[in-house]
Amino acid sequence: MEKILVIAAHPDDEVLGLGGTIAKKVAQGAEVALLIVTDGSTSQYASSENLGEIIENKKKETADCAGLLGISKIYYGNLPDMKLDAVSHTEINAVIEKVVDDFCPTVIYTHFRGDVNRDHTCVYESTLVSSRPVPGQCVKKIFMYSVPSSTEWNAQFCDTAFVPNWYEDISDYAEVKYNAFSCYRTEMRQYPHPRSVEYLRAADKIEGLKVGLSVAESFVLVRCID
Repeated sequence: MEKILVIAAHPDDEVLGLGGTIAKKVAQGAEVALLIVTDGSTSQYASSENLGEIIENKKKETADCAGLLGISKIYYGNLPDMKLDAVSHTEINAVIEKVVDDFCPTVIYTHFRGDVNRDHTCVYESTLVSSRPVPGQCVKKIFMYSVPSSTEWNAQFCDTAFVPNWYEDISDYAEVKYNAFSCYRTEMRQYPHPRSVEYLRAADKIEGLKVGLSVAESFVLVRCID
């Protein structure tokens, strides 16, 4: 059985980037686990007196979303949101390594290295460290995924542009993705903001049309050992 680990810096990155693919892989018999590296709230709600309650509510949204997608296990790194570039590289490595050792995934999906969000790039870098191709490594494939409102918002130069080389047909799972994203009530925004269902519909359609499909999600394959 294929074991897939989706690594996300923040709650909602997973469904925005590959919600359709997650639902598809689960339907095909894969076991999917999710690691949320940060608490997703400490910077956004730093002045709130109810920060603890906000974090717990965000975890409930994540659980509701995961339930619709079919994710079997959720791990939380609880590192500070929007401050991973101030956290030691080894500390982020340790969070990911612990989950890799526990879940033993054969496939990892992680953030794109060129995202404008620094948390995303830090997670990408630590993913590569935590899944080094040493003898006996369980991880055989690594993909990078894009996140609307982060990947496309960076300057599109040759070292930051997202250039996919892998596409997943999500025609049968797109509605599951959009319904799952709707669980993140605190993260949704009004169209044409990228964190809206209307935007996701348009973006997934564009990715599909690039390769002759009605709707798709795209990825960059970093490594494949077969």
